[in-house]
Parts: sequence; structure tokens; C-alpha cells
Amino acid sequence: MSEYLPVSVREELEMARKQKLRKKSRMRVSVGDQQFTILRYWDEGFALDVDDAPHLRGLVDVYDGARHLSQCLIVASEEDGGEMVYEFKRATPHVDAPPKDYEISEDAPVGLLTYQ
Repeated sequence: MSEYLPVSVREELEMARKQKLRKKSRMRVSVGDQQFTILRYWDEGFALDVDDAPHLRGLVDVYDGARHLSQCLIVASEEDGGEMVYEFKRATPHVDAPPKDYEISEDAPVGLLTYQ
């Protein structure tokens, strides 16, 4: 059906589709001081608008709104239908607590009861 539409109408439909995805998506990727809206996200990667995003490569942070989801090592995979697809080489979930520098034994007490 799309081959019967004029080129200008097809371009406007594609722009409207991308704009809808941008409004709907809360997810974004942060590279240094730059941020890009994620159009699609899955377990092995994500897709950005090809017009907005450069060929990213390296360490990035992925956010859902203000919540930091993960820190990822990515590589640009391919351009597909106006989207630039990126794949994860490594995706480490973000943990809010600092790492512990000691081992907790399995039989350690959970709490301490005092006598009164």
C-alpha cells in the first residue's frame, strides 16, 4: 500500500510515527553530557532515531525516566527503517547501594535482641 502513496505523504507518516514513539518512550540513553530518546528497547539492545543519534560506541548509561537502569557497553549494529540499532556487549544493572567490602556469612544473625 505504501508504494501507492506520494513520497511526501510517506515521509510525513514516518515523521508522525517517530514523534509518537518519542512521546511514548520514557527511556533514554546518556553519553557524557548528551542524551538520546530510546525508541525501542529489548534484552539485547535498543534503537534510536537515525536522524538524532550518531554512531555511538562504548560505555553508556540507560535510564527509565529518572531511574538509572544499567550501565552498558554498546556497539552500533545496523540502520533499519530510520532507526539506528545498537547491541549490548555488556549490560550491568545499576545498584543503589555501595558495594560491600566484607563477606557476610550465611549463618550471621539478622538482628540483635536485647534483654530489658
